Amino acid sequence: MAEKETKNKPKDLIEAVPEEVEKLEAKMEPKIETKEENKKGFRDMSRKEREEEGRKNALAAWVPKTEIGRLVKSGKMKNFDEILEKHKKILESEISETLLPLETDLLLIGQSKGKFGGGKRRAWRQTQKKTMEGNVVTFSCMAVVGDGKGHVGIGMGEAQETLPSREKAFRKAKLNVTKITRGWESEEQDKSDPHTVPFIVNGKCGSVRIRFFPAPRGTGLVVGNECKKILKLAGIKDVYSKTFGQTRTTFNVARACMDALQKTNEDIK
Repeated sequence: MAEKETKNKPKDLIEAVPEEVEKLEAKMEPKIETKEENKKGFRDMSRKEREEEGRKNALAAWVPKTEIGRLVKSGKMKNFDEILEKHKKILESEISETLLPLETDLLLIGQSKGKFGGGKRRAWRQTQKKTMEGNVVTFSCMAVVGDGKGHVGIGMGEAQETLPSREKAFRKAKLNVTKITRGWESEEQDKSDPHTVPFIVNGKCGSVRIRFFPAPRGTGLVVGNECKKILKLAGIKDVYSKTFGQTRTTFNVARACMDALQKTNEDIK
């Protein structure tokens, strides 16, 4: 038996000292990692880090299906504003993800259950539909994305569960990214970056009306909390505002805010 074992082993193992034989065998045999070792690094990561890693992996495995997507994936098109100037429609969310350093946030459009309507605001809006089989619950979610340099977009997603509705909202927000024009409250164009709206703009959606006024540097965002999220991701730091109508309907307020921001691209008459 000993002769057969020595025949199968290479010469360097036969001539080596018994202590060195174990080291050489350990090098020759590949180390098989257990499932716990593979998941150890994944468990140590925070929730945001996991989501970012998942998005990076999805972006790396992206196979474009449109002409613009192929140009962006190959690196031939690197400027997002060129797509908007040519009035081409973005049909793949990975295009805006690749060309812009986007940040994401959720708007609080729903409300949790509480006594006398005093529930806490939350990101998911829950609705029910009566059918023959019973109540069908639907969750809707509104997301906002932007790079803080004049590009911003909002989107709304609906699904029968919370996480799929959030993914739909992010995807639609990335498809709806538009460029807005920022300005200055005083004559300082050559000295610093734009920080406010260039002139008075009005936006509307449903019964909600919103108006933005240019504000001096250091004023901050004098507006509701949900509009603050949109303006921050759009790159506006100072603004005065005035709202009218049923402003508790948050998704109408967000759409009115976007309507006002898009009007900053119009020329001053």
